[in-house]
Amino acid sequence: MKQVATFSGAARWAAPWFVGLILLAGLLIQPADAAMRRSKLTLQTAQGAHVIDIEIAMTPAEQQMGLMFRRSVPENTGMLFLYPGPQEITMWMKDTYVSLDMVFIRGNGVVHRIEAHTEPFSQTTIPSRGDVVAVLEMVAGSAEKLGLKPGDRVVHAAFAQQRGKN
Repeated sequence: MKQVATFSGAARWAAPWFVGLILLAGLLIQPADAAMRRSKLTLQTAQGAHVIDIEIAMTPAEQQMGLMFRRSVPENTGMLFLYPGPQEITMWMKDTYVSLDMVFIRGNGVVHRIEAHTEPFSQTTIPSRGDVVAVLEMVAGSAEKLGLKPGDRVVHAAFAQQRGKN
């Protein structure tokens, strides 16, 4: 005869609740190596080269969170969202307190387009309007201040392999 574990009374209710609690704790307690990667990139514009300190969002969870809930984004910093291959990308500003400039970047590191001064908390999607592999978010006004325009180049290891291609 096969033995089957059964729960009765309070244990029947508590077992699924306990498992849920364990799963939630696993999501909240992140190992030290799960911290978002940090790097630098260079924006090559007609005004010259500008080095930006960045956080890199690669995983779906990091990309979903992005810069949401942050009350400020310092100048000369940003977040680089990297995707596995060229594709149409859409972004939004849900739960984002700070107006941003979104820089859509092709695989070769060339700026495809810029959406400047996005509206905080908006759920309107902001499309790349073409295939890109990355989006750089910086505080609103940064692109204009740095003279960044479509056709300018973003220098970072993520784009090194595709440098000669469009």
